[in-house]
Amino acid sequence: MAESLRADPIGVPHGFFTRRGGVSTGPFASLNCSLSSADDREAVLENRARVARALGAEPSRLLGLTQVHGHAVATATEPWIAGAGPRADAMVTDRPGLALGIVTADCAPVLFADTTAGVIGAAHAGWRGAVSGAIEATIDAMLALGARADRIAAAVGPCIGQNSYEVGADLRDAVLARAAADAVFFVPGKRADRWQFDLPSYCAARLRAAGVGSVVEIGADTLAEEDRFFSHRRRTLAGGGPIGHQISAIALV
Repeated sequence: MAESLRADPIGVPHGFFTRRGGVSTGPFASLNCSLSSADDREAVLENRARVARALGAEPSRLLGLTQVHGHAVATATEPWIAGAGPRADAMVTDRPGLALGIVTADCAPVLFADTTAGVIGAAHAGWRGAVSGAIEATIDAMLALGARADRIAAAVGPCIGQNSYEVGADLRDAVLARAAADAVFFVPGKRADRWQFDLPSYCAARLRAAGVGSVVEIGADTLAEEDRFFSHRRRTLAGGGPIGHQISAIALV
């Protein structure tokens, strides 16, 4: 069974899925859900089907994106071919039967729902996307479908935690160029001219500033928990090699 973490305030079927409960093997073991990886395509499709069924959705109606670390949002009205999603980093829909999936391996997945309006969203918020406004763009797209910010419940899923996320001056400067007050999300690093960045808290703060009614952080660190999550930073520190991605998904059923 595909393993996932859940956030109670969301109010619709959803899950922040771990790497457990799939059919992939080797470095992709076992619930790799990235169709752009070097994993066997049929294995990935089976993994994604398990995720869809866990949410009560048809596998063909679990949608994904071609993620590019930006802030473009796609509004989904019908299914598209697996692996051929729009170049965007967030999706919204008001169509029952659709499920929205975001793949990550350290970036923050954010799931959204306004159950009164029947509108859901999912966003891929790496630091670049979060700084450039991916979270706010997702909210705006939900509002266009009839949602209201103060009714939205949002959850920031498993991502790299502050203790694991050492960054350089370029990243810190980019964050502070938007808002100097965001220095609160950095603490001194273990090396000179390095900082530890709190990505999940940064995303949660952006959600609250946008007027979202309920915000939850799952709190799992993808780098620190190798048996549960894929991690791009862990792979980099180990010298490279193939990597899988976990999926976070939400459905209207």
